[in-house]
Amino acid sequence: MNILIRRLLLFVIFVTAITLPFMESNAKTTKVYKVPIENVVEKGLHEFLQRSFSEAEAAGAEAIILDINTPGGFVDAAGQIAKLLDTTKKKMEIIAYINDDALSAGAFLALHADKIYMSPNGRIGAAAVIDSAGNAADAKAESAWKAAMKNAAESSNRNPDYALAMVDDSYDFPQYRAGVGKLLTLTASDAEDEEVKYSEGTVSSFNELLKVTGYENAEVISTEETISERIARFITHPVVVPILLSLAGLGLVVELYSPGFGVPGTMGIVSLLLFFYGHLVAGLAGYESIILFVVGVGLIVAEVFLAGGIAGILGAMAIIGSIILAGGNPMNMAIYVLIALVVAAIGTVIIIKFFGKKLHLLNKVVLMDATDTESGYVSNVNRTELVGRIGKTSTPLRPAGTIELDGERIDVVSNGSYIDKGKSVIIIKVEGSRVVVRESEEKGEI
Repeated sequence: MNILIRRLLLFVIFVTAITLPFMESNAKTTKVYKVPIENVVEKGLHEFLQRSFSEAEAAGAEAIILDINTPGGFVDAAGQIAKLLDTTKKKMEIIAYINDDALSAGAFLALHADKIYMSPNGRIGAAAVIDSAGNAADAKAESAWKAAMKNAAESSNRNPDYALAMVDDSYDFPQYRAGVGKLLTLTASDAEDEEVKYSEGTVSSFNELLKVTGYENAEVISTEETISERIARFITHPVVVPILLSLAGLGLVVELYSPGFGVPGTMGIVSLLLFFYGHLVAGLAGYESIILFVVGVGLIVAEVFLAGGIAGILGAMAIIGSIILAGGNPMNMAIYVLIALVVAAIGTVIIIKFFGKKLHLLNKVVLMDATDTESGYVSNVNRTELVGRIGKTSTPLRPAGTIELDGERIDVVSNGSYIDKGKSVIIIKVEGSRVVVRESEEKGEI
């Protein structure tokens, strides 16, 4: 009997030892996705977040933790990401972990999360909307942004006055280090204050965050940007886009005026390829914009073989249209294209003025040679030696006509009066091809 019990006990231990790892694995089925929001908030970030959220949903994750450290970014990009956050919140919990800064657009995104936690050095606020030159935006843009910040705070059941104070310096909260004329920026302790409640708590590390949120036993899956997504984020930056387009325009203009195909043309084509690649990866451009661009290039090539210029004009319009279509925001892209055209135009003028003689193919587009007197060219002989000579009119001068001098017929004009045929005249002025005469009492030589 004892032997049977021992064998049974050994069997139980053996089975337990085998199944224990699987039991632990099953117990750890809760999944949490850690998704970083770093650097500037721009349109390329939206594509990365959308991919990360889709992966989290497909994996059955219970929560997404946004690891936020951003100085802010662009309003249109933040608006798109906010819509993505609102949609995702219906499927799983979203927690914002501010480590260290959530400023401007970063504060706006953090307010769209279900919960906010901050590191001890964390900050949230300073959300004034500014234009591309760094100046305060106009009243219309500011009003729209204030409404967006208010809605963001209310979406997570927070007091909107503090969100408005982050945008409008007329809100006065001196106890939270903001006074009249200063935008509100909350520290970790300020945000956690019972009166403010813009943070659920302050945590010193990500592991501590998992504990206080109840996910300490969860499987944490971190997502990172791929190389293509990083390139796309850089290329779609609103500062980089006009630079790329300007380089493309300037490079192609220089290549048009220089012999062979070299660095300028390569620079122009690479700039355009980078532009379309970045916007495709970022999900801003569709294949229709690529097709339109190819059609435009084809029409410009056809212009070489077709007369009239219509194909070239249509091709240029198609290329510009494809660029505007690829940008996501037609108004902004139109401005970027305009900047690129101005840069290309200025570059063309500089090339023609300073480098025209060195670029041999330029003579096929613009006539560079001049028949000046320094080179030995004259439009006509200025016969100043005729002044004072006397001839005889071969025809009446009314006031133009012909005289004969030393057997040579010369076209002349009188100094204003009519002179009959056969009269003696004296040459009083020679201005290029214009010979002026007046009637003379002396007899001319025939």
